[in-house]
Amino acid sequence: MRILAVFKRVVLEMLRDRRTLVLMMFGPLLMLSLIWAIFQTNATQTTVLATQNVDATLVKAVDGTKHLKVVKVKKNEDQTARQLIRKNDYAGVLKEERGRLTLTLANSNPSQSKLIRQGLSLAKIKLALQNQTRVIKQQQAMLQTLLAQLPAADKMSAGSQSTAEKKVAVKYLYGSADSTYFDAIFPIMISFVVFFFVFLISGIALLRERTRGTLDRVLATPIRRGELIGGYILGYGMFAIVQTLIIVGFSIWIFKMQVLGSLSGVFLTNSLVALVALTLGLLISSFAQSEFQMMQFVPIVVIPQILFSGLIPFDTMPHWLRLIGYCAPLYYGSTAMTSLIEKGAGLLQVGSELGILVGFAFLFIILNVLSLRKYRPV
Repeated sequence: MRILAVFKRVVLEMLRDRRTLVLMMFGPLLMLSLIWAIFQTNATQTTVLATQNVDATLVKAVDGTKHLKVVKVKKNEDQTARQLIRKNDYAGVLKEERGRLTLTLANSNPSQSKLIRQGLSLAKIKLALQNQTRVIKQQQAMLQTLLAQLPAADKMSAGSQSTAEKKVAVKYLYGSADSTYFDAIFPIMISFVVFFFVFLISGIALLRERTRGTLDRVLATPIRRGELIGGYILGYGMFAIVQTLIIVGFSIWIFKMQVLGSLSGVFLTNSLVALVALTLGLLISSFAQSEFQMMQFVPIVVIPQILFSGLIPFDTMPHWLRLIGYCAPLYYGSTAMTSLIEKGAGLLQVGSELGILVGFAFLFIILNVLSLRKYRPV
């Protein structure tokens, strides 16, 4: 009953504070919408490469690269490549002098530099294949002339030719040819915004109760510390579950997110991520003396979560960094969300990640109960 009394008080407090309620429910939607808009813009970004006195065949091959636009500079233009880049904001300039190609890259955006290098390499490969194809066709014509005198070998030749002309059908295990980088990171971003907002609001809410003296008055009653923490978790947890329902529903409706696996698993995973963020936020707030100090914990606690969430390939990290990453709860939430949404996994396949999230929540609850000792030893 005392847990329910704390739960009721937390709910009424949240409903009275409409600004915090709106931030908790709609702040994540605004953040996800901005991320979506930014990645959609970047997906259509065009990189400009200037060429001067370069062979027309090579220029044509490079110009066929996706998201790469080629601009020709007049031969009598006496500006250097560096001057052309600074004046026209080109991503790179390709010049040919005395049969030698020189590529100068602005490199202010490494992804644009990489795109130009890849486009140039692909163009060279394409031209080499065209030359080889031309030679092969000439040899085939000569061979056909010779085979015409050997009727028995006709069928073998025809069979080899038909195999070479077969088209390759491409199939995708996850996603489709239209999949973008945003589709790959979207499950991670959903977990992150849930974690971030629940952590921030729960931590500041408990801190506000301490600074106002409300917590001291509650601790003056016979309520147990475990009952107090349980009431807080029930109260804020209810709003966290509503937040999860809104975010997942918004993602499916607005962003057309396709959940290949278990939809209930997506809700359960986000709810557990919110529970971990809630208990961690309550715990961290016990070390802060003011809301300003609480904000200082945000980069220390939240930023490592996003670094180890999967945005940066985990396998490319050194072993000691991966050991730190295994201590980040969001790593398990993001892994489960990616498996459920993109890889069609069910609840059983992500059971280990969900179990670890439950373990984190249980650990933080115990630490929360112990941390209340300094406010009331009993």
